[in-house]
Amino acid sequence: MPTLILIDLQQEFTRRIAAGREVSQPGAIAAAAALLGRFRAAALPVLHVQHNDPNPASGFRLDKPTGAPIPEVAPRPGEAVVVKTTSSAFAAPAMIPALNGDRDLVVAGAALNYCVSSTLRAASDLGYRPRLVAEAVFCFGVSPPTGPTVQQITVPASTVHAVTVASLIEFADLVTLDSLSL
Repeated sequence: MPTLILIDLQQEFTRRIAAGREVSQPGAIAAAAALLGRFRAAALPVLHVQHNDPNPASGFRLDKPTGAPIPEVAPRPGEAVVVKTTSSAFAAPAMIPALNGDRDLVVAGAALNYCVSSTLRAASDLGYRPRLVAEAVFCFGVSPPTGPTVQQITVPASTVHAVTVASLIEFADLVTLDSLSL
């Protein structure tokens, strides 16, 4: 039986999108909501991962409004929630017990090149072969900090997304909403 893992779908991401950050897949949150609806309709387990950054200035703090779940993918009573303070969900002590022995993992969320990637790589290290839902993940472009010794290279969100997905093929199976069998 598959378990859906939704990673860091928190309002800090919607704040960034609303502020004009370039996002790799503007429809990813809606796709994650559709995926969540399929799991709920099939009465399959759902695990929500939330980031609680130790940095007090971060928007990914559960004590801030931006740390709250995005409403359309928010946990319902009875759905597991794992709180992490680092990139990989598997670094959280509660992660493996929350899976209840399930090894068939379906993953969606953000940011693809950070927490999603770290989680998929750790899952692979632990012997899982997760499935990553292509439409239900997103990331942002990368712009380095400015300074006289920093090379100024900006990488568009679509490029970050494509390179990250390509680098994850060894760690996860890429599936689409249409091809995903439950």
